[in-house]
Amino acid sequence: MLTVSTKCTKCGTCVEVCPAIGIIEMQQQGPELLLPEVCFKCGHCVAVCPEGALDHPQVPLSKQVPVNDLPALDPAAAARFLRSRRSIRSYKQEAVPQELLLQLLDIARFAPSGCNSQGLSYLVVTKRELMAKLAEVTVQCLEEQIGNNVDWVMPFKGFVDVYRNTKQDVILRDAPHLIVATAPKEHFLGRDNARHSLDYIELFAPTLGLGTCWAGLLEICGFTGYPEMYRLLEIGENMTIVGALMVGYPRYTYQRLVDRNPLEVTWR
Repeated sequence: MLTVSTKCTKCGTCVEVCPAIGIIEMQQQGPELLLPEVCFKCGHCVAVCPEGALDHPQVPLSKQVPVNDLPALDPAAAARFLRSRRSIRSYKQEAVPQELLLQLLDIARFAPSGCNSQGLSYLVVTKRELMAKLAEVTVQCLEEQIGNNVDWVMPFKGFVDVYRNTKQDVILRDAPHLIVATAPKEHFLGRDNARHSLDYIELFAPTLGLGTCWAGLLEICGFTGYPEMYRLLEIGENMTIVGALMVGYPRYTYQRLVDRNPLEVTWR
């Protein structure tokens, strides 16, 4: 049930922004949620109300933050912020305090998710010995796939060779920490949602003096359900790995913004 105060002007904005079309209808007393079982619980209706007249028990007004006094980035500052993100592959060996890691994870929960499905949980690896074992297990997984002539793994054979011949950690880059996103196996949007949430972490990390990089090779093995990896991480049978990100203090500071391929646009 929606709670409507006397401040409601029946402007209909809440009806217009609701993504589940047709479940909010304007009545004589104000907006009414006709199909609560279909509601995404996204909070749009409460957040958009210009009068603050609407409340929803599952996305309460009391937990929403007014935006009228928050500073807005100008386009140039926003572009610089986005372009300054870099994938960090050289880390200091200093451990990141748990408080900072929690700040990173807390921002991730605000990332967009399909139909507001969310559904992610996070496992943070902080032990050096476990990081080393995960790198080894990832290489073992890749070697098995190479031995079976699996097409997708062949471009990564060079990484396996470097790891075996030099003992250089080309898998987790000697990062002090790893964030592993997990979701229930039946969550068909789990991997998509993880991409968005870990992207938020990537963008937020530099504001805390941290750097990140996608742990792509470990992810691939996690996606295949490699048993030894799940055993090491103590991930239950009903859960699956949907994303992984290395985290730590960058060893070096980038001095320039890197260019990319020219923009290609087709207008119709």
